[in-house]
Order: sequence, then structure tokens, then C-alpha cells
Amino acid sequence: MKVKDRMSTNVVTIQLDGSLAEAFRIMKERKIRRLPVMDGTKLVGIVTLSDLNRAAPSPATSLSVHEINYLLAKTKIEDILPKKQKLLTVSSESYIEEAARIMRQNTVGGLPVVYGGELVGIITETDIFDALLDILGVNKPHCRIDVYIVDRPGALADLIGIISSKGLSLLNTVAYYDKNKDMYKTILRVETLDCQPIVEEIKNKGYEIDSVIVSPGK
Repeated sequence: MKVKDRMSTNVVTIQLDGSLAEAFRIMKERKIRRLPVMDGTKLVGIVTLSDLNRAAPSPATSLSVHEINYLLAKTKIEDILPKKQKLLTVSSESYIEEAARIMRQNTVGGLPVVYGGELVGIITETDIFDALLDILGVNKPHCRIDVYIVDRPGALADLIGIISSKGLSLLNTVAYYDKNKDMYKTILRVETLDCQPIVEEIKNKGYEIDSVIVSPGK
């Protein structure tokens, strides 16, 4: 799954010379928390609601409402945008995990998406979470079977063969190394709510089942 499959393309932006008041208004009306910043048609940064709140006068200030509104209208985005801010972006052709990696490493909740040097979208942590849920198949009715397997050729194929022999579809499979068991745990999500026949055959083949969960989906 690529970033272009999950990004929002109806991107709202703000110009460098836009005011804090304008940015607050846009975020409130659009119910968003971040705005890509443009210098003409060039992407130069991104501001978040947290950035605006830090730059705005404190609620405890002795200033009047009129004075606060004046300051918000007078202060420009370029005044609060860090001059040496590293512009983090991701390509629309990148895979979704690359966007997740960049967000995690830099502790940010969203990224402008570019293609050919142009801003084409924005992707947020919510988009990443939704994509993960779809990739894992958890939104569909299914049975999750957690199985321990040793690291040997053909083990995963053996498990998949059991599912296929029952005429059932495998929605997703994920494997990770369990240090405590010194084995791999394989998570099988099968498109059925009656997984007992599969469970019994997996056990008969000598595999250790850690847990079985039946989920009706969303």
C-alpha cells in the first residue's frame, strides 16, 4: 500500500505572510490540526495547532480581547516558522511504512506529501492507523489464531495449506520473534467465525497454539 492510496488530496495550506488569526480560523473551520506553509507555490514548512497556541498570547494575559485579536492578526506565519526547520516530507509513491517510519523517528503526527517537487497531499497518523487496520484485516469478521513455529523452511506454508484445505481465505498473516519462547509467533487471520476445525488440525500437526480470538469485525 502506497502513501497515495491513503493521503488526503484536498490539502488546505497557508501562505508565509498569512496571519495566526487566519491559521486559527482555517483549522477551526476545517477541523484540522496542521497546515502546510507555502511561499507562493513552493512548500516551505508546516505549522500545527500546537505551534499556533505557543505563539499566541497566554489566556492569563492582561490584554483585552481587542488587543489579542490585533496581535493574532499582526503576527505572520513566517514570524513563528523556525528558520532552520528541517522540512519533512514523503513521496506519494513511497510505501505507507516509510511514512510511519519518518513520523515515528521525528515524533510528528503528519507529513506533507510531494510528487515531482509539488505538494500533492498530506498524510496523518490517523491515516496510518486506518491503513494498518485494513492491512491486518481486523475490520472484517475473522478468526485470529496465534501459533508458535520454529524457524524452518516450509512451516508457514504448512499452516497456510491447512487453511486452504478447508476452503477458507487467509486475510492476513504476521510473524515476529518471541525472545521468551525463542520461537516465532505467527498470527493468522482467517475469514471465518468457525475456526475450530482449523485449530484442531494445527494442533494435530504438532504446532503450539497460544490463543484463538473470534472477531465479528467493525
